[in-house]
Amino acid sequence: MRPTARTWAKHFVYFLLTFFTATLAGTIYPFGQAQHPLYELNNVLDSDWYVLTLPFWFVPWLFLAAAKHLWFVFNDFTLLKQGLSFSIPLLCILTAHEFGHYIACRIYNVDATLPYFIPVPLISPAGTLGAVIKILSPMPSRKAVFDIGVAGPIAGFIALIPVAVIAFLTMEKVNPQEIVGESELYFSDGLLIKLFALIFGYDLNFTIPNGFYFAAWIGLLITAMNLIPSGQLDGGHALYAVFGEKIHHWTGRISFILMALISITGFVVFSSPSGFLFTILLGIMLRFPHPEPLDDSPLDFKRKVIAFLTLVIFILSFVPFPIRSSTPLF
Repeated sequence: MRPTARTWAKHFVYFLLTFFTATLAGTIYPFGQAQHPLYELNNVLDSDWYVLTLPFWFVPWLFLAAAKHLWFVFNDFTLLKQGLSFSIPLLCILTAHEFGHYIACRIYNVDATLPYFIPVPLISPAGTLGAVIKILSPMPSRKAVFDIGVAGPIAGFIALIPVAVIAFLTMEKVNPQEIVGESELYFSDGLLIKLFALIFGYDLNFTIPNGFYFAAWIGLLITAMNLIPSGQLDGGHALYAVFGEKIHHWTGRISFILMALISITGFVVFSSPSGFLFTILLGIMLRFPHPEPLDDSPLDFKRKVIAFLTLVIFILSFVPFPIRSSTPLF
């Protein structure tokens, strides 16, 4: 089905809301300099009455606080520039990823929705939970499963490369003597970021990250998460197309166990709970079997080469402990 004008308008509204919430996120901790509006809740929650009624007023208050801070941002050019340097490249990466899937669906005449961008004000550090498309018709072949699955992460990875380049071209260096104290959070860098740091001659321990850096960092995190070989994640689609249903079945369970172990290790050693979100996601994926394509013919050699290149992208993107405290507990 071709999307109607009304459908395009609906999805554009979601995109626009996500643009605003991501711009907001780019101005507040940990990606920006402004104080997080949720800190205002500290005084409010001193009252037992407010705590008991929290489920009724929290969501409306959240949107009002987001709107208030967004108005403040759009009246402060420095904060606005900071927020836009994060939201624009991040949405470019997300859009490239999802339209990679969508265009591949159109090539194979697979019915799919336009991308749904998911705005989340203040609660999500990035201001969004990403974007998704929903496939509404059966997959015609293994080739279609593979091409649609890998088109998203490949397109998103290509889009984030210039973002990473701009990040290093605009990143500020600092002298070790200028560093006062340590940050509460430490963002672990994947191999791609470390490779760019080597090329541009940066020591990431003595730099001030900017919005472009954080957008590329989240883009790599999304790419790695989607390429985990489990369920109906992009990596799961690719693995199913290359090796078939049986290996896909067991790989999904092995991925869940490994991610659970990584999550526990990250929480105990680095005080980082971020891995548990991935573990929960993989657990949910195990509940949904992969749909069988109408044509189960094996892939050709060219697509197997692309599968190997996709594995390289996963290696360049994945970090076991994305966010951790600056000092390990042991």
